[in-house]
Amino acid sequence: MALSQLSRAFTGLLVQTPSTCLRTFSVSAVTAAIQKMTRVRVVDNSPLGNTPYHRPPRVIHVYKKNGCGKVGDTVLLAIKGQKKKALIVGHKMPGKRMTPRFDSNNVVLIEDNGNPTGTRIKVPVPTFLRRWERTNSKILAIAHSFV
Repeated sequence: MALSQLSRAFTGLLVQTPSTCLRTFSVSAVTAAIQKMTRVRVVDNSPLGNTPYHRPPRVIHVYKKNGCGKVGDTVLLAIKGQKKKALIVGHKMPGKRMTPRFDSNNVVLIEDNGNPTGTRIKVPVPTFLRRWERTNSKILAIAHSFV
């Protein structure tokens, strides 16, 4: 059953009860990219990304025209009450053909000039970032493995 059919089926299952108990809900479709308000995981060893905090980092802006970020794109994060730039190094949904799929949305914190904040990336990084001219070579140098 498609997602839209499920959402219509659940919306049609309203029980005739008093108006105080009447509730509806909707199911949104899954996007194939990182967009605003997406929760991400910081995968480098920067001090800002590794200290525990009660809120996960969230994307507040994607530096692309269409507003959807893929691997290799720059985003702006809200992390611990601060705004920091980050580079996407993996996201949940599959991208182009022969690109790896990750279990979480992974980002690496970067400074305004493009240099990474941490000194090590703890997860594997997609191999095609090596061939991509927009990727900073310092980020590739601190990655310990590639997939």
